[in-house]
Amino acid sequence: MRLEKCYFCSSTCYPGHGIQFVRNDATVFRFCRSKCHKNFKMKRNPRKVKWTKAFRRAAGKEMTIDPALDIEKRRHIPVRYNRELAAVTLKAMKRVAEIKAKRERVFYRKRMMQNKLRLKETAFRIVRTNIELAAPVPKRRALEKKVEAAMGGKRQNMELA
Repeated sequence: MRLEKCYFCSSTCYPGHGIQFVRNDATVFRFCRSKCHKNFKMKRNPRKVKWTKAFRRAAGKEMTIDPALDIEKRRHIPVRYNRELAAVTLKAMKRVAEIKAKRERVFYRKRMMQNKLRLKETAFRIVRTNIELAAPVPKRRALEKKVEAAMGGKRQNMELA
């Protein structure tokens, strides 16, 4: 059973599912569902459509350079069946899946760490710009008195706290 990749979104196309489009120059395009086929016919670029694998890779949300990803590539040379080779291949596939999962977790952690740093930086910036709101109560009252004095004794509805 051969599992093909969708030309547009890079998900797996199972046998008997999806659409196969053959261009006049004999180029074969396989699509997992009509959504991908319609987007292809509308000449949309998969790297600009947010739900595709190509967009996620181009935007840095998914790993692109990893030796474990090379194993998934399609092989054009058929290999004669050998029981020992099949057993070794299955063991190797399980190990590669473990390595790939571990690397993806590390990649995700690194991406989220950048997000944490950015959130922390914006929080510090907000505190720096509104430091008077974080002042202790006695200082805040003194600040209110200064504002009242500057306004000429007229107390307007200003929220300082």
